[in-house]
Order: sequence, then structure tokens, then C-alpha cells
Amino acid sequence: MDRLRRPLLFLDVDGPLIPFGGTPGHESDSSTPSARQDGTNPLLTRLDPELGPLLSSLPCELVWATTWMYEANRSVGPALGLPTLAVVDWPERSDDRVDEWFGLHWKTRALIEWAAGRSFIWIDDEIGDGDREWVSVHHGGRALLHRVDPRIGLQHNDFAALTAWIDASADR
Repeated sequence: MDRLRRPLLFLDVDGPLIPFGGTPGHESDSSTPSARQDGTNPLLTRLDPELGPLLSSLPCELVWATTWMYEANRSVGPALGLPTLAVVDWPERSDDRVDEWFGLHWKTRALIEWAAGRSFIWIDDEIGDGDREWVSVHHGGRALLHRVDPRIGLQHNDFAALTAWIDASADR
């Protein structure tokens, strides 16, 4: 799949990569003295380092779609072994009534605009039915809105659904 035809993969951090409930088998106690003394964000201990290679192996263009913005490239990406990724710059919206009226996540319209008709996957813990409906009506390309449980985050078994969708996209 050539680079221009590869789908985008919009990636949120809080919830999908840093689960709110911690990750079994990983340190999740944010009160550890070593995490605070060395200046790192204590939430980074909740990252599953195996997710980096799994994400990198997908034939997608990875893009940070998170309130971490450029900080994701400084702290989250290196902890996962990811290269520097593009970052969605969230526009200042003076009128959020459209989002409220249609039950949209505040990121939805910005991601459609950023994708500019290109196929994309959006991994987030706050995706709802309103977002799915809006994307299906307002986005010209294919899209997979993959919601993860914020208590457990993105899991290895989620990659089967992502890969199946990518493979189906390649056939089109």
C-alpha cells in the first residue's frame, strides 16, 4: 500500500494508551517516588511498551489526536518506541453548538477536516454513536471509529479488528 493510499490512524493517549484503571502487569501507582523525582509523568508507567511495535507495524500513517499534542512526541512516543508523529492541532472553536446538538465528541469535526477525504482509523475512548453517524455522512473516505474501554485501554486483541479493516480498505 503506497504512502498516499495508506489510511491515517488518529491516536488518543488518555484512555487508549494510558488506561485509567492501570494495565495489569504494569506499574500503575502514580504515587511512586521515583516517578516524581525523575521529572517524568507518572502516568507513563501505565503504557504497555508492546503497543509501540504493534502500532508501528500497521500500514497506516500514525497521527497524535490527543490533548497531549506535541508533548506526546516528547514523552509518550519514545516510551513506546514510536518515531516523531504528526500532531492534530485542535482549532479554537467559537461555537460548539453543532457538537452539542449532534452529540459529537469535540474532536470529530476537526479529524474529518484533517483527513480531507482520506481513509482513517480513530482510536479513542470517547467515541459515540453521534460521531459514527456524523463521520458516515460528512466524510468522503472510509473510516473506522474504534472505541476502547478507558479502564483497560488499547489491547493486543484490538489489532485484529484494525488489521481486518485495513485489509478490507486495501481491497477497494
